[in-house]
Amino acid sequence: MRLAANSRRGQLIEVAMRLFSEHGFYGTTTREIAEAAGVNEAIIFRHFPTKEDLYWAVVSSRIAAVGRQRMIQEYLGSKLNDNEALARIAENLLNRTPEDTSLTRLLLFSALRNPDLSENFFRTYMAEAYDLLADYFRKGTKQGRFRKVDPLMAARGFLGMISNHILVQELFRGNRSLEFDSRLVARQLTDIWLNGISAQSRRAKVHNGSNGRRNHVLAAANVKAGKRG
Repeated sequence: MRLAANSRRGQLIEVAMRLFSEHGFYGTTTREIAEAAGVNEAIIFRHFPTKEDLYWAVVSSRIAAVGRQRMIQEYLGSKLNDNEALARIAENLLNRTPEDTSLTRLLLFSALRNPDLSENFFRTYMAEAYDLLADYFRKGTKQGRFRKVDPLMAARGFLGMISNHILVQELFRGNRSLEFDSRLVARQLTDIWLNGISAQSRRAKVHNGSNGRRNHVLAAANVKAGKRG
C-alpha cells in the first residue's frame, strides 16, 4: 500500500522503535525493519540515509511527542512551592506508556553496545533536564530553602530515585508483584528526597519550628509590654 511521505516515515519510525527495543540497535537490520513494515529496504534509505539516522529519528520523535523537558521547565518556573513542583515533575515522569518502555529498552541496548550513541543521547536530551534542576537547587540554596549541597548531585539524586523505580517496575518486572499509584509514589519519593527518613531530623525540624513560633510569640509579647511601659 502506498503511503504519503510523512505517513510512511512515521510508520518506519514506529516499526523501528519496536524492533530496536526488542533486539537492540546492532541486533536489528534495516532489512528486518523493511520486512516488518512491508516495504522494500530501499524505501528506508529514501527517508533515512543511514541506520543511525533512523535511530535518532526514533529517539527524537518519542521525546518530542512526550514534551517532558518543557514540562520540567514549566513546573520549575511556576509559583508552586518546592514540594509541589518536584512532586508534579516526578508524577509526570512516572506516568509511563508502552512507548516510553520501548524507548528505555532501546537506550539501554545502545548504552551496552554503542557508548557513542548513548553519550550523544545524554548530551542532546538528558543534560538539559539535569541542568534545569541543578539551577533550581542552586537558586534555592542561595535563598535559604535548601541546605548547601552540590546542585548537580542533588539533581542526579532526585531523578535517580525516579529512574530506579521505573527500571524496577518495567525492566525487572516489579509490576508483576506490586502495582503503584504514580501520584502517590511521586509524592512519597519527593518527600523522602526533600526531608529524608530520619525520625531524629524530623523531630529536630518540628522542635525548631516550635521554638521559632514560641520565640515569635515572646517577641510580640515583649513589644506589647514595651508599649505599655
